[in-house]
Amino acid sequence: MSNPVFSRSDVFGEPRRAGGSADARRGGTATYPNQTPAYGTPPQPGQYGQYGAGQPPMDASDLDAMYSSPSATTADTKRLTYDDVIIKTGGLLALLVVVAAATWTLVPPAMLFMVMIVGAIGGLVLGLVNSFKRNPSPALIVAYTVFEGAFVGGISKVMETMAPGVVVQAVLGTIATFAAALFLFRSGRVRVTPKFTRWLLIAVTGYAVFSLVNFFLVMFNVLDGWGMRSGWLGVIVGIVAVGLAAMMLILDFDSIKRGVEGGAPAKLAWSAAFGLLVTLVWLYIELLRLLTILQSLFSGD
Repeated sequence: MSNPVFSRSDVFGEPRRAGGSADARRGGTATYPNQTPAYGTPPQPGQYGQYGAGQPPMDASDLDAMYSSPSATTADTKRLTYDDVIIKTGGLLALLVVVAAATWTLVPPAMLFMVMIVGAIGGLVLGLVNSFKRNPSPALIVAYTVFEGAFVGGISKVMETMAPGVVVQAVLGTIATFAAALFLFRSGRVRVTPKFTRWLLIAVTGYAVFSLVNFFLVMFNVLDGWGMRSGWLGVIVGIVAVGLAAMMLILDFDSIKRGVEGGAPAKLAWSAAFGLLVTLVWLYIELLRLLTILQSLFSGD
């Protein structure tokens, strides 16, 4: 998968065919300790002695209680569930919003740019660390959320100064895009295939290279303003970026579905929530930038 949070996981990725047992490959039937023999087959010597030695036999009431007891749920077996992912994603989003709001209201304008830089660098470093960890670290994921919240709060305030009302529009656009992507995935109108995944990987890589080149051109004053993202070209690039982020959400949904259906450990709910948070922040930033460029074009600035 193109999102390293999911692609490096053995349970979120493409399913693999498991090889059969040695007995099955030889055409026989695998046997296991304490296995019940087929109907009409007399018990073999030692069939039950390995585990039942010294234990009293079970009577009819014990067997009836065993069969009437409820089946074990995913919570009992410590397996990943959609509820786990929803709760942790909601918690991380709430933390990000709180930190962003605190940055917006408490950080003085003279220090806002510095807070944005620290948040961006800290978020980038922790994002890479969390993406390539095999086992999720809740502490590092929470730390990433705090840094990213500082960056989001700072850039939102700057953009709101440039284009009043753009933050509310970007938030509503992010929610609408998330809902649309989830609907398309759940309804089966968009299917995640290997071809879709490869195409999206190439497109996201190309966009990342374009953004990096544009960033350095602006930083070294080769270009000013939005650089290559100025004017109507910037609008086209922004629309493409929003589309890529929406498709990445669909890819994330598919990865989470694979994890749940594959019986992934419950701790990987942190990885799933982190992956969704990364994509949602990217989507919000792209919408914020796109709407700011559009407002500047129509206002004549």
